[in-house]
Amino acid sequence: MDLVIRGARIADGTGGPSYTADVAVHEGRVVDIGRIPGGGRRTLDAHGLVLAPGFIDMHAHSDLALLRDPDHSAKAAQGVTLEVLGQDGLSYAPADDRTLDAVRTAIAGWNGPGDDVDFDWRTVGGYLDRLDRAHGGGGIAVNAAYLVPQGTVRAHALGWDDRPATPAELERMRRLVAEGLEQGAVGMSSGLTYTPGMYASGSELTELCRVVARYGGYYCPHHRSYGHGALAAYAEMVELTRRAGCALHLAHATMNFGENEGRAPELLALLDAALDAGADITLDTYPYTPGCTTLVALLPSWANEGGPQAVLARLRDDAEAERIRRALEVEGADGCHGVPVDWSTIEISGVGDPDLARYVGTRLDGWDTARALLLGDRLAPTVLQHVGHEDNVRAIMRHRVHTGGSDGILRGAKPHPRAWGTFPHYLGRYVRELGVLGLEECVAHLSGRPAARLRLPDRGLVRVGFRADLVLFDPETVAAGSTYERPRTLPTGIPYVLIDGRFVIRDGRRTDVLAGRSVRRTAFPA
Repeated sequence: MDLVIRGARIADGTGGPSYTADVAVHEGRVVDIGRIPGGGRRTLDAHGLVLAPGFIDMHAHSDLALLRDPDHSAKAAQGVTLEVLGQDGLSYAPADDRTLDAVRTAIAGWNGPGDDVDFDWRTVGGYLDRLDRAHGGGGIAVNAAYLVPQGTVRAHALGWDDRPATPAELERMRRLVAEGLEQGAVGMSSGLTYTPGMYASGSELTELCRVVARYGGYYCPHHRSYGHGALAAYAEMVELTRRAGCALHLAHATMNFGENEGRAPELLALLDAALDAGADITLDTYPYTPGCTTLVALLPSWANEGGPQAVLARLRDDAEAERIRRALEVEGADGCHGVPVDWSTIEISGVGDPDLARYVGTRLDGWDTARALLLGDRLAPTVLQHVGHEDNVRAIMRHRVHTGGSDGILRGAKPHPRAWGTFPHYLGRYVRELGVLGLEECVAHLSGRPAARLRLPDRGLVRVGFRADLVLFDPETVAAGSTYERPRTLPTGIPYVLIDGRFVIRDGRRTDVLAGRSVRRTAFPA
């Protein structure tokens, strides 16, 4: 045996009671659990530590970070062994040259412009292949799955125009989604407050979800509002996927802004009714109250029509800029979830131009500053939006279909601490300190339950025959080190993380091991 882990307290990912046992690992898999005589090539004393399945980040924005950074301690040090990419309807495949150029500009705030990345792929399969041969063919820091991004698909098929798709364009989108699923994607995402995905009607989305359902994938929408009309937006997704016969996973599911304070039970009642009627629904959240997005995303959808260059042209035009200001401050732009913007809640977390770094960490004082930043930084600024409610966060994380997702943006001088801290924050703050979740239950939320959503047959549990994607943590000390002031601080209390039986974190430090690979769905329609 390659490794014997002795005396660990095993939280196996099912949510059942933990127990103490030895675990043997050989050739990347768990081969024995119990009292194991003798030893392996290596023996690890795990007394006092919890052994759990590796954590699965159900909502990650590491699409380029995995290619540019072989270390990737932001996730590896948290015990994350698998990330789900292609989120919020915008990523880099499938695309042609024109679409890729526009998408790179549109989400530069999430991933940077990508000038340091060789975009030598155009298909979903090509992107997954690129992950596998990253860093000189060694692979990537952690495993990665991918969602076909519906906004990118729409841009590829009909551009960035706010209009219904023609029958031919809809067929082209169906085909692009099917090809992505055939090449290994686990489902499809949408960003329905981001252009151009937000221009899709419910009927258009239903048709694409029918394709997803045929392949046994799931639909992961960032739905049309987390503010005004949030419950109606959730209900639309539930009904849409019911009609399509498609599994639903609600991205960063929360209830934000003043009008939704204390209203999480209404959302959960809506989901419970659908679940009791037979719906296949899960959701993910991060354990923090502020949100994080790009500044340009707050603008009304009509201001984004035509793509990034059209947005910049409107911002340069004084009359158009005044229309945008009124939509934001008076009417409540759909990009800002139908709620009039309160500039005091908007904190700049990152910029692309170093000459604008003085704005990072400041709250915006009004539209004039926001406009100048958008123009000066060519739409790249990212923001924290301080509009969440702790009571909603706690209520939703207790739900029976909840999973963990960081929604972590890794760019910017002062990014959201969730990118470096989500998983240890669940275990330290919400398990040990507050008791909102039991330890075994929380581990299941972060491992077994997301693996079941992804339909991975050999991941997410500590079980004989399963892949040895494992994390060992100290339940008495595990905690997020990241804070709003020091967001890139690594966690404490997670001394060991293994992927495929290989140590990516050992004695609390990142090794040089690149054990991550693309994780592809292999189901095909009957």
